[in-house]
Amino acid sequence: MTQTQTLRVDGMTCASCTARVERMLSREEGVTGVRANLMTGTVAIDGAAEPRRVAEKLAAAGFSAAEDTTRLSIAGMTCASCVARVERVLARVPGVEGASVNLADESATIRHFAVAGLPDRLAEAVKAAGYEARVVTETSRDDLAARREADQRQLKRAVILAAVLTLPVFILEMGGHAVPAFHHWLHGTFGQTPVWVLQFLLTTAVMVGPGWRFFRAGVPALLHGGPDMNSLVVLGSTAAWGFSTVATFAPGLLPEGARAVYFEAAAMIVTLILLGRWLEARAKGRTGAAIQRLVGLQAKTARRERAGLVEDVPIAEIAVGDLLQLRPGERVAVDGTIATGHSWLDESMISGEPVPVEKGPGDVVTAGTVNGQGVLTYRAERVGGDTLLAQIIRMVEEAQGAKLPIQAAVDRVTRVFVPVVMGIAALTVLVWLVVGPAPALSHALVAGVAVLIIACPCAMGLATPTSIMVGTGRGAEMGVLFRRGDALQALQGVQVVAFDKTGTLTEGRPALVALHPASGWDGDAALALAAAAEAGSEHPIAGAILRAAEEKGLVRPEAEGAEARAGFGLTAVVEGRRVLIGAARLMAAEGVALGDLPALAEDHAGRGQTPLYMAVDGALAALIVVADRVKPSSRAAIAALHGLGVEVAMITGDAQATARAIAAELGIDRVVAEVLPAGKVEAVESLRDGGRRVAFVGDGINDAPALAAADVGLAIGTGTDVAVEAAEVVLMSGDLKGVVNAIDLSRRVLRNIRQNLFWAFAYNTALIPVAAGVLYPAFGLQLSPVLGAGAMALSSIFVLSNALRLRGVRPVLGG
Repeated sequence: MTQTQTLRVDGMTCASCTARVERMLSREEGVTGVRANLMTGTVAIDGAAEPRRVAEKLAAAGFSAAEDTTRLSIAGMTCASCVARVERVLARVPGVEGASVNLADESATIRHFAVAGLPDRLAEAVKAAGYEARVVTETSRDDLAARREADQRQLKRAVILAAVLTLPVFILEMGGHAVPAFHHWLHGTFGQTPVWVLQFLLTTAVMVGPGWRFFRAGVPALLHGGPDMNSLVVLGSTAAWGFSTVATFAPGLLPEGARAVYFEAAAMIVTLILLGRWLEARAKGRTGAAIQRLVGLQAKTARRERAGLVEDVPIAEIAVGDLLQLRPGERVAVDGTIATGHSWLDESMISGEPVPVEKGPGDVVTAGTVNGQGVLTYRAERVGGDTLLAQIIRMVEEAQGAKLPIQAAVDRVTRVFVPVVMGIAALTVLVWLVVGPAPALSHALVAGVAVLIIACPCAMGLATPTSIMVGTGRGAEMGVLFRRGDALQALQGVQVVAFDKTGTLTEGRPALVALHPASGWDGDAALALAAAAEAGSEHPIAGAILRAAEEKGLVRPEAEGAEARAGFGLTAVVEGRRVLIGAARLMAAEGVALGDLPALAEDHAGRGQTPLYMAVDGALAALIVVADRVKPSSRAAIAALHGLGVEVAMITGDAQATARAIAAELGIDRVVAEVLPAGKVEAVESLRDGGRRVAFVGDGINDAPALAAADVGLAIGTGTDVAVEAAEVVLMSGDLKGVVNAIDLSRRVLRNIRQNLFWAFAYNTALIPVAAGVLYPAFGLQLSPVLGAGAMALSSIFVLSNALRLRGVRPVLGG
């Protein structure tokens, strides 16, 4: 049967494009048929075509193969070796460009070409490797949470059953060592063999009952050449159980001095590691609590008004344009615009701002926010996965699934960790068989099992992702969204933070503060002409001029031919007269004499205000002065950044005098002024002197290139979609305290990760040799496998508990 792959292609705009794509791809080796569809933007390829090769061919011809991201929920992963194995399996699927597996939330994020049916094939590949996998969708999150809760309950039952079965074994064996009289009574009354047989039965029940999960996962991994932590548990517990079984039922096969049983070690290993797994599962649930809280903000139903009737409908049935009712105390179901009513809405869960926001007709409402006392009707504008809340959840999930550069060294170690541990265990047994004290076989067995059991790849696998999960989740609660996980690591090393001025350091809503007419001009007449020229502009300064004219009740004539000149100003024709409004450089370019107004302009600029000149038909008409209020949080944010040891810069198109005045008022260290919009990237580069790392904070469309060029771009969430898309970090509230909180949080998360990694590596580096018996010759100390199992379980719990401390991070600057 011929294999057909359907790939989404960007850039096909006409029938000639489809014909060209078909001709080009049909010449590829292994391709038997090609059908390009202009309407759907796809190409169906029959035969054995490798998606990456197809993508390269399309790129060479000026088209592009679209990419998608798929998230899988994966059950059955227990350690870093599992993570490495699943990543290898996913990377081998044709069409996959990158895969990142997260042990902490048991998920995989896969970047791949947009091939129809590929997400399901990815899940099948993971299942074939011995794990459970399913594609995560918007509607499947509740199912996943329910499944994880069910897994926790199942683990709890397994722990209780294992403990009930293990306790008698432990008492029978260890009680005799602790109380010799008990040992003599037990063996004198029942005999040694019956006691050992009872231990055998109870231990076997532990291993084939609650402990069977280790065999179900560990044995196939061992047979496929990819041993994991389950394999270590299987080998260790089976070695102890097998040796003890031989000693019980066929003692003649063993030297007389080596006839001892270690059933309590096998049973305790399984029980303690199950206990560790259960505690780990509970802790993992808490690491993802922020996501669950965000998901919990989504309303399940909404009251829809249609044809005069109001009915409760599921969220999935709401369409764009529907009119919805919102009663007091209810959550907003989807993003929309208020049609009628007034109220106060609590938006703290979205923006981190604790103060309710007043809303009325024409205002935007956001899904997940809570209505106050008023009754509102609003029209749905963004539904389903397009709402801001759904986008926030996706952003946080993607950041949590990312791998930081610091993880690369860990991955190299974990790929070989389990095989190396197995090798050390085998070497340990051989060495003690040769040089060990009598009975050498028993001593060698105990040391070998202790090495297998104490080794903990789990801690290494959990060290980074748990901290990222908790840190990014806490960031979301504080109104700081990391769109990419690696921004966490990049931001903590930032040495310079550069701010765009308008709309970032200032309110972005300037007001007219003065108008000085030139000789022969009336102030109101000049303002009316200026308002007419600026009527079609969306620049904040235009808004200031228009509002001033409206407040004075001036009649605004019609303008035509308005043209914005980026970085200079604006030209327009009003009632047949050519009007220029802009900076001194516009007047110089047009040859307009400025007379004695520059002295006034310099005085205003020295007070942090922005002077603009207006000329009519080539002659100076007025000096227009506007001022943009500094945001209340700007001073505190800059002071806090200085407290973190970060230098602060400002990039602005304002004149030097204006920029210096604002910088002096705010305590800014460096100013790059008179920058044209196209020059912001160059300004960012100029701040990198000496190889310093620069973060840029902006909110406008013209900030997007600088956001992308900086080491880390931080976009004000109240800004434009273009700026948000170009940034790695989004500050939801539009308040600059978010910049400080983001840097502080990133430093705390990286410090937490380093602590976890130190513990994981130090634990294994120190205790594996101890388990192997390096202290025995000097001190006579030999680690028991039971203590090894306890230590191994606790190592993972330590890493998770340390990461959970990040939930308590408080904002440097509060709301």
